[in-house]
This record gives sequence, structure tokens and C-alpha cells, in this order.
Amino acid sequence: MVSAQHRRFVSDFLILGGGSTGLDLALRLAEHGKVLVLTKAPIGDCNSMMAQGGIAAVLDEDDSTILHYEDTMTAGAGLCNPQSVRLVVENGARMIQHLIDLGTPFDKTDNNSYHLTREGGHSRRRVIHAADATGRAVMLSLIKQAQAHPNIEVLPNQIAIDLITAHKLGHFLPGKKDRCYGCYALDTEADVIRTYQARFTILASGGAGKVYLYTSNPDTATGDGIAMAYRAGCRVSNMEFIQFHPTCLYHPQAKSFLVSEAVRGEGGHLLLADGTRFMERHHPLLELAPRDIVARAIDYEMKRTGEPCVHLDISHKGADFIKAHFPTIYEKCLEFGIDMTQEPIPVVPAAHYTCGGVVTGLQGATDIESLYAIGEVASTGLHGANRLASNSLLECLVFSESAYNDIVSKMFGEDRPVLSRLPLWDSYEAGSCEEEILIAHDWQEIRRFMWDYVGIVRSNQRLARARRRIEMVMQEINEYYWNCKVSQNLIELRNLALVAHLIIRSSQHRKESRGLHYTTDYPERDDARWLKETVLPIE
Repeated sequence: MVSAQHRRFVSDFLILGGGSTGLDLALRLAEHGKVLVLTKAPIGDCNSMMAQGGIAAVLDEDDSTILHYEDTMTAGAGLCNPQSVRLVVENGARMIQHLIDLGTPFDKTDNNSYHLTREGGHSRRRVIHAADATGRAVMLSLIKQAQAHPNIEVLPNQIAIDLITAHKLGHFLPGKKDRCYGCYALDTEADVIRTYQARFTILASGGAGKVYLYTSNPDTATGDGIAMAYRAGCRVSNMEFIQFHPTCLYHPQAKSFLVSEAVRGEGGHLLLADGTRFMERHHPLLELAPRDIVARAIDYEMKRTGEPCVHLDISHKGADFIKAHFPTIYEKCLEFGIDMTQEPIPVVPAAHYTCGGVVTGLQGATDIESLYAIGEVASTGLHGANRLASNSLLECLVFSESAYNDIVSKMFGEDRPVLSRLPLWDSYEAGSCEEEILIAHDWQEIRRFMWDYVGIVRSNQRLARARRRIEMVMQEINEYYWNCKVSQNLIELRNLALVAHLIIRSSQHRKESRGLHYTTDYPERDDARWLKETVLPIE
């Protein structure tokens, strides 16, 4: 039995998530106090580590922040917040220098300048990268710095259950905003629930790709931060805009492996089974069209032809070029018997990025005092209805700095958070769940009907079916949760179901097609009625 004093942890800053956003903010905040970083899995098991293509920033004299701004606004299909876009693109070059200072080894050309590639939706080459494993390079530099800092403690295998707020503790005062004091989290190794309290709590927990059957995301991407924030009383917005990456490796043994957009950026062609190109029928930019258009084109061609995949061919660029620019993808394909220097890569679309999330301002502050959300978990208005390729890692860094500035300004203000002893978790003598198979079944059912009914192409009928199913499943999950001892599977299933419900509700609300949300019942964009965000208040 773990003693009570070992089940309560106190810090100045509590960060939920150890990806690029969480670690970068931890390094900034560590100069002002103790930082605890909770990660669900060993550090590095996150979307940031898997990011391939690179980071978009204006680094070339042929480019400008105005062009980057316009490309981002165009991709967002009218729903981007101009202030958010300006904040990100105008700080791009400075954030790249920040990463270079941390030791990130970006690729260079023969004349010692940084190599820039171009991806879909960009009008210029502006994507700086470290071969085809940029996220890994960024993460390794951040991990090295964080592990060496005396004020940062990273605690792996901790899955947050719920946020602790004044309202939940019965301390809520009318006319005052609710305040966050930390969270309860399950230590999956010790099998004990710990109380983490802090002056400031930051959600940096990533997105929700695992709500879909096919995804490029790791198993940790179950929408935990979005679900916890919503349950605590935060608004969420734009959850209908789920980005499907057009090209994930299609192979029965290849789990969640992305084939970078940079392959198309460097001249890769999308082909049907007979070897013919098809993007000319869908968009004038061909393979460099925005991701939503390419993903729908692939989905359309697969359904039209009955083929299980399409093919991505860059073999015409030559073996030396391919091995130099895409060593990770080349090696991974070889593992499955595919030589991309000689033959096309079989690819399919897969859920990739959650463009919506917890509503925040430009400093990452949420509807609850002392609670921040940054990175993919947040909805800042940067992405609008569709994220421009390689803007996500840049967003993480810019909003990390913005949140840091806001947090530090509040640390010493009149309304600064004061810590008081929080109660430990009460298990209510819940018993063990004897039917784990029911949890596994619900998990698979949600991911399957979300893929079938709330995927790349939607309709009123499909969404209505999904709504009926998710509401029934949520009732079952609620019974498990209140009657069974919590486990990682149950916590993630509870969050996954709530996020699925939010996506379905948002999709039903938007009666038009825009960006990543396409419905056959309303196939046209309707600026007169729907040029606005979808904001879901608490039900």
C-alpha cells in the first residue's frame, strides 16, 4: 500500500504532456520555479517525435511573412484568426533560431545555408527540416535540455484522470471565474492515483487521432486534454475539422507510419493502380494541393476504382536523392519489402491532426483561471478549417513562449494562485472491472463507426447513426467508470468517447462543406451563414 504522503505532489507548474510544446514550456518556466511534467508513456512517445516533414518559417529572401500569412489563411478556408496567424508567422524565424540554439541539427545545402523544402498549400519553399525526421531531432534536443535542468522533473506513465477545480471542490464563488489547482492522475506502474497540485496547470496533451480506426498518431493520442477541459467547464471549438493526412503507408504490418508530405513536395506523383496520375482531375496544384483536397481525392479514387489504396511514386528522382532526403521513410519501406527508389509506395489517408480543441486566447489561457492549453489540444484560431502543412511544430513553440509570458506576469500579481492542501482521490470502494472485453469492444466500435460515419466524407444520415451509437456507448462507459476501479484503458475510453461525441455534435451543427468538413448533404461552402467557428458550450 502506497502511503498518503507519497500520493500528493506539489509544484509551481504542472504540465500534462511531454511533447515539443510541453518540454519547451517546461524549459522556459524552470527559471521561475519547480516544473512537473506528466507523460502517459515513456518520454518521447508522442506526435512531436513522429513529425517528419519539418517546420514552416520564413527563412529565404524570396519569401515573406505576408506570403506565409496568406497561405495559412487560404488553407484555413476563411476561419483562421488573423491575429493568431500573424503571431505565429511573424515569430517563425526567431523560433527556428531558438531550436538551433538548443542544438537541433537542421539539414544544410552544399553552400552551408539551411535546406528548405516545399509542401502542399505553400507558395514558397519554407519548410526547414532534419532529413525526414524533424520531430525526432527537435524532441531529442528538448529532452536533453529538460533532463539536465534541476528544476524539471519528468514523471512517465502518469495518465491524468480529471482536473481539480474550485468548482469541483465546492469553493466556487458567484461572479468569479473557476480556478484550476492541478489534477488527479493514475500512476500506471504503481497502480495508485496521485494528487498533483500546482499554481498553474498547462494542457500540452496533443490531439485525438486515436478516435479513428486509421491514424498516423501514436496510441497516446486519445484526446485526454480536450475531454478533461470540457468536463471541467471549458469551451471547445471547431471539432469537426479533423485533418486526414493523405499518405500513410498501406501495409497490414505497418502501424501508423506516415509518408511525409515532403515526398510530394519534392516531386512525388500520386498514381492509380494502373500507373496513371489522377490529381489533375481534382485541383490545379496537383499533388501540392492542400491536404483536405488531396485526402478527398484519394478517398474518391479508391471508392471509384474499388482499390484498397493508391500509390506514391518518387522513384524518378533517383536512389541517391531519395536516400539523402528520406532516409527514415526509405528504411521503413524496406522493412516491408518496398523499395521506394524502384517502385511506388502504397498509401491511404489516415486521421492525422485535430484542428479544433480547447478555446484559448493568444496567450493559451482557457476559460478557467490558472489553466492553459497549448499545442494541438488548443483551438487558437491558427488553423481555421484546415491546418497548413508544417505549421504545427511552429505553433507549439510560438504559443509556448506566449503562454510563458502570460504565466510569469500572473505569478506575482494581486490575483496570483495560492496553494492549499488538496484532497486525495476517493475511490468510493469501486471494484475491479470483471468484463475488460467490454471496454475493448467499445473502444473498437467507436473507432470503427467514427471512421465509417464521421470520416473524410460525411452525410446527415451517417452523422445521425454515429450520434445514436456514441450516446449509447457513453452510457455504458459511464457505468463502468463509476462502478469499476479506474484503469488506463477505462480512462482513455472515457475520454475517447467524449471527444467522438464533440466531433459528431460539431459536424452536425455545420450545415455546409468547408475545409476538412465535407458533407454530401451540403457540398458547397456557405460564407453567408457559416463563416464562423463552431463553439460548443457545456451540455
